[in-house]
Amino acid sequence: MEARMLAPAAALVIWSLIMLLWIVFTRFPAMAKLGLTAGTAKPGGRGQDLDGVLPDAVQWKSHNYTHLMEQPTIFYPTVVILAIVGPTSLDVTLAWAYVAIRIVHSLWQSLVNRLPVRITLFTLSTVCLLILALHAARLTILAA
Repeated sequence: MEARMLAPAAALVIWSLIMLLWIVFTRFPAMAKLGLTAGTAKPGGRGQDLDGVLPDAVQWKSHNYTHLMEQPTIFYPTVVILAIVGPTSLDVTLAWAYVAIRIVHSLWQSLVNRLPVRITLFTLSTVCLLILALHAARLTILAA
């Protein structure tokens, strides 16, 4: 197994946790400002229930964290597959590009959140992931 292929995945895990902390440090003060507490929340409430209650800019961090729990779930096993079968230098580069673009996407969505740029960043990261996934599929299917 090649650790150099797993490093981008580890970096994205750390970034996801940073985003989680960013939510905590922005959402809780915003809730306190409105007099909202865990005790006043409806049973079974979720973060998305705060859309329209908390300022949009506060909720953007949560929206991005949700995104980091979606498409990267395809990235992680793809990286593991490539680490097992033997990544190329291009694979490692594309994995780091994916992570870098996702971090820029996170910052953009959390701070500015203009859709044309978000779509462009999402598309670029998806292209990196698609190439990685196709390479992983090719290597594993042809190995059988």
